[in-house]
Amino acid sequence: MNDDPLAAYLNDVAGGDRAAFGALYSAASAKLFGVCLRILNNRAEAEEALQEVFTRVWINAGRFDADRARAMTWLIAIARNHCIDRVRARRDDILPDDTGDPFARMPDPAPGAEARAMAQSEARRISECFDTLEPARAEAVRGAYLEGLSYADLAKRHAIPLNTVRTWLRRGLLRLKECLES
Repeated sequence: MNDDPLAAYLNDVAGGDRAAFGALYSAASAKLFGVCLRILNNRAEAEEALQEVFTRVWINAGRFDADRARAMTWLIAIARNHCIDRVRARRDDILPDDTGDPFARMPDPAPGAEARAMAQSEARRISECFDTLEPARAEAVRGAYLEGLSYADLAKRHAIPLNTVRTWLRRGLLRLKECLES
């Protein structure tokens, strides 16, 4: 919990600590507002949703388990789920049940705006983590895991011994994991 200050706030909020709730709001509201705005695409509705999200946080803070997730991840999940519920409710208001079209209620299999935004955010984060690796090692990791090159192919490409390729990949993946978890 030492490396996750929001977890400490959530534990205090679970005990009814209003000061901790204020500190949690100050620390997390900007990011959660961004999540709400990205999903709802309407500033006023996102502001309203954010307040409802923090009401849920106040009520459910005791359910947070620091061993299962980081506090910000838990908060984002609450905000995301709440906003998706709002979008679904909005869609139900627009589409009456008797449209006559049996396919009107079928979900679109294409990723929605929220899924695309989350994927872009994750891709940007992964790219930033790749930038922390030395260029040759980043290229080796990309070659192995994105291009499907073998260790032997990578050893030839980089003119290094086979065991060095293995070391580069193992250390590169560990570094990427550390970066993505922080």
